[in-house]
Amino acid sequence: MAKSGYQRICKAAQRQFVTGVVLLTSFLQSGCLGAPDGVEVVTEFELSRYLGTWYEIARLDHRFERGMSRVTANYSMRDDGGVAVVNRGYKDSEQEWEEATGKAYFVGDTGTGQLKVSFFGPFYGGYNIVELDKDRYQYALVAGPNRDYLWILARSPQLDPEILDALVDKASKLDFPTDDLIYVDQTETVGPG
Repeated sequence: MAKSGYQRICKAAQRQFVTGVVLLTSFLQSGCLGAPDGVEVVTEFELSRYLGTWYEIARLDHRFERGMSRVTANYSMRDDGGVAVVNRGYKDSEQEWEEATGKAYFVGDTGTGQLKVSFFGPFYGGYNIVELDKDRYQYALVAGPNRDYLWILARSPQLDPEILDALVDKASKLDFPTDDLIYVDQTETVGPG
């Protein structure tokens, strides 16, 4: 009798532990999925117009793109309704191309420019479109889950300086550290094609 009581206590403790792990994982992931405080994402978003290749014009530094030039992101539809993500860049120090493949899904409404993206199994980070050329989908300002992640993207390797200045100004007003932006070398003479 004592053994079955002990087994019930152990099973209950195991359930509480598993529940705790699930809740902790959900909490940690939810903190990585939203937009930074005070940052609004675009509405009236049309994924079909956003798909295709984008050139990285500027970014805040982070380890997974450090030392890269000619960075692009390509978005296409997945069979499960999500978005396939292929990021590609030239690692200058190693003189070779690197590519990362991931997946993205909308966090909420598909008409809102807020997705979660994963390159590492079950772990997702926020992909928040803060500004977008809604007429032609030619440029975008994208933030991660906090102010440490920011990208300026364009459909061509160069972006009109006035548009670039306006995007940097908007990011600065949203308290992103725009003085730390890295302007990506998109010249074709950098590394082999």
